[in-house]
Amino acid sequence: MDDRRDLLILGGGLVGMTLALTAAKKGISSHVVDRADPAELTAEGFDGRASAISTASWNLFRNIGIAPALEPQACPISSIAVTDRMLPGRIAFTPAAHEGTLGRMFANRALRLALFEAARAEPLIAWHAKADVVGRHRYDYNVSVRLGDGQELRAALMVGAEGRSSPTREEAGIAVAKWDYRHRAVIAALMHEKPHDNIAWEIFYPAGPFALLPMLDDPDGRHRSALVWTVGEDDAAGTLKLGDRGFKAELEKRMGDMFGAILAVGPRSSYPLGFHHTATITAPRLALVGDAAHGIHPIAGQGLNLGLRDVGALVEVLSEGARLGLEPGDAQLLARYERWRGLDSFMVALATDGLTRLFGVPGAAASAVRRLGMAGVERLPPLKRWFMNEARGMAGDLPELLRA
Repeated sequence: MDDRRDLLILGGGLVGMTLALTAAKKGISSHVVDRADPAELTAEGFDGRASAISTASWNLFRNIGIAPALEPQACPISSIAVTDRMLPGRIAFTPAAHEGTLGRMFANRALRLALFEAARAEPLIAWHAKADVVGRHRYDYNVSVRLGDGQELRAALMVGAEGRSSPTREEAGIAVAKWDYRHRAVIAALMHEKPHDNIAWEIFYPAGPFALLPMLDDPDGRHRSALVWTVGEDDAAGTLKLGDRGFKAELEKRMGDMFGAILAVGPRSSYPLGFHHTATITAPRLALVGDAAHGIHPIAGQGLNLGLRDVGALVEVLSEGARLGLEPGDAQLLARYERWRGLDSFMVALATDGLTRLFGVPGAAASAVRRLGMAGVERLPPLKRWFMNEARGMAGDLPELLRA
């Protein structure tokens, strides 16, 4: 039986599975192929891996019907505090009451559980988990992959959603501009004495940003935050090997007593930080989404949200094309997706890279200039509002499904 579908999505992570569900809402069918085991990705426990979901991304989740399952797991972000080494001159981004929150924090496990449950119930999605792709083919009129078990899957359009090291992108020969920051992000879950009051903290040090992201209290009422601590590549191994007592001491040195005593630290992990952006996000019968197309520094927490904007734009282009009688792999549709997302994602990538470099300049003089600039932004409501709209993902040419 030839189960040809509209999309062949390679990568079933947060972006890939959201794409499949969003496409299904518009009547677009898909194969989703992922080598990971869903049971491992959704195992119980909170290890600190979490994502900030912007207002625009939350609108997408609402519009595809998974918000009700996610809402009980959401920790609202009521304010974002930005400071240079906890010195005077910080900025506090706090929206007006009628604007709602600046976003929501979720454990990645909660996001996966909601997405996977919805995908299993969607007949327009054929999910191939724990599957290895051993061959990819793009022809004039269709695409296909061969899996390790010999199965062949066919569709009209191939979508690379495997992340930063996308083999689909590499096999297509798409050029990538990239560089290594020589830093690693250390990730951990923290339990602490005082409540975080739903404030996300971004504390800048010369070695890199130190972010504390609010999470829901655990079932016993203990206060929790997710830590994303940027350290130099040469210091990462030593930081990860510190005992709990030494690790807590290093944290308290950087965050002071804002959360009181640190009661517990969860398992620590890390990943290298780098920048990459593709020269193009399309090729004949191929589109790239998420980190397969662009990888940015986590300094502003926009990586996943940038990928979800790709999802909304691609589905809107394909669904409008279908109304005109165009099939998903049509070159005109891919060209429109390229024009829409190529520049926007590049500008966001450049902005995050610029912030990373700006706050990485050492010295008292550089710190004083940064704090003077932040104090100026604090006194200019229109400029603060612009930054908040960017953080909420509500700026620019938004796809319909990401609007309120």
